[in-house]
Amino acid sequence: MKRWIAVCVAIGCLGACRGERQPDVPAKQPPPPPPPPADSLALTMPAGIEIWFTASRAAVSAHGVPCVERVMEIREGASRRVIPLLYTGAPPRLVNDTTIEADIWLNCRPGNVYQVSVRTGRPVRVR
Repeated sequence: MKRWIAVCVAIGCLGACRGERQPDVPAKQPPPPPPPPADSLALTMPAGIEIWFTASRAAVSAHGVPCVERVMEIREGASRRVIPLLYTGAPPRLVNDTTIEADIWLNCRPGNVYQVSVRTGRPVRVR
């Protein structure tokens, strides 16, 4: 009988040693991405045509340094023309009264140079 009491006490002690169950901790969620940058004026041409940075994408250099690469839009009065497929990380340069020039960027690094007609918005590689 003493043995039976000892076994019961031991089982009770083991149950008490378990402690209270801790609530499950949810997995840590990554922070939400920052909001995209606001549209910003990149260049005003002599005739009043404006070049704006609009859409963007996040990029990372070969050394792990993040950057933002932007798309440009030509604005003339109520008219808007997006310059397609030309992400850049630097302001465009004025070539003449109808043409701008910009470096295309990939992974935070400038590459080929494109000239863009502000009449059509079409980029053409020049080097």
